[in-house]
Amino acid sequence: MDIVIESLLDGARRARGHVAIIDVFRAFTTAAVALAKGASEVVMVGSADEALALRAQGRVQLCMGEIGGRAPPGFDFGNSPYEVSAADLAGCAIAQRTGAGTQGIVAAAQATRLYAASLVTASATARALVRGTPAAVTLVAMGNNAVVRTDEDEICALHLRNLIEGRPGHVEGARQMILASREASYFGDPTRPHLPRADLDIALDIDRYDFAIRVELDDGYPVGRAERAQ
Repeated sequence: MDIVIESLLDGARRARGHVAIIDVFRAFTTAAVALAKGASEVVMVGSADEALALRAQGRVQLCMGEIGGRAPPGFDFGNSPYEVSAADLAGCAIAQRTGAGTQGIVAAAQATRLYAASLVTASATARALVRGTPAAVTLVAMGNNAVVRTDEDEICALHLRNLIEGRPGHVEGARQMILASREASYFGDPTRPHLPRADLDIALDIDRYDFAIRVELDDGYPVGRAERAQ
């Protein structure tokens, strides 16, 4: 099996085989929390207008995500796992737009199987990626706005590679490395009220959930749903 680590939007476009698009802060942590809270699916889109149009059409009931880290006008939720964790989402379909994660999902057109990944679903995602013994697995760290590499996504990619190759990884080591990063320091900063410290705590709760987020096309849109081991 060929395991490749890629980064940013160009990496998503190059990704082949079974692909994980990684966004720890915060898109796919938030998506995982939403699915764990009972959401039926997360429709991943490239723009806020697409998300709002899907809600207006009745295709989804709620919109969540961010532009510049903050919830766009008209959205029900920002890109905050803590905020979503307090909501009753049972049976809801949700549209999600973010600057990195959902852009990578939209760009990963060459994937033969596609997952939205973060640390909260790490072990389940690693198991899902190797199901069916693919010839190639690509792990794409999406970074900040899909243009600047960030520690949390790169470390998540390395952690996934360790798991796929049969090593246990080092959960606490990964967590401590990320806590030392610039991106982690922004959470809880009073000048950034859209980045609560609780978001960081959830994002670094490695293997919080025992499901992967499988993304498949549905009426032309990439739709993420919880996939548990058979």
